Amino acid sequence: MIKNLFPSPIYYAPLASRGLKKLNGELLEESLKFSQIDDAGIEWSEQNYRGGYTSYGSIAHLHQVSTTFEDLKTHIDKHVRQYIKYLEMDVDPKQIQMRTCWINIMPAGAFHTMHIHPLSVISGTYYVQTPKNCSSIKFEDPRMVGFMASPPRKTKAQERNQHFVELKPQAGNLVLFESWMRHEVPQNLSDTERISISFNYDWM
Repeated sequence: MIKNLFPSPIYYAPLASRGLKKLNGELLEESLKFSQIDDAGIEWSEQNYRGGYTSYGSIAHLHQVSTTFEDLKTHIDKHVRQYIKYLEMDVDPKQIQMRTCWINIMPAGAFHTMHIHPLSVISGTYYVQTPKNCSSIKFEDPRMVGFMASPPRKTKAQERNQHFVELKPQAGNLVLFESWMRHEVPQNLSDTERISISFNYDWM
């Protein structure tokens, strides 16, 4: 008998809300507008997000600034509660609240190296614009540090046995993961901007 112990579930699903097309259009419009008027964010991105734009270093609480992003939060909240239930977290879901929310705009060549989201519980991304050949989100097996002499896995190994797994983003879809999971966004190979909205939920 084989048991799969210590899994790392990733939640990936359409936002599935009425009026999604309208909401997505408004998010796209506002994201592009912020990238033009957010001087502090533009300056921060030049140093920390080469080639792209993110409001992470300037306006990282968009759900408190814009009613459009507040509307997005309301829809995401429902998915986060489902995820918490699946993970069987011994916590009142009402205590897990969105704390930060920011824009990511990645033109051709832009990338985001491996990282985690310290001190948060659940993190995720909503995809606004995902052109053909744009970057996936790539997750790393959290046991990697302990593998030592472990042999590599076969090229076509099943997903559960791979050390890295990539999820192809799709506009209108949402991905959620526990904040301690290391992940990255490889170089964008599309000529069109990849636009997403990332967020953290903290235990308030």
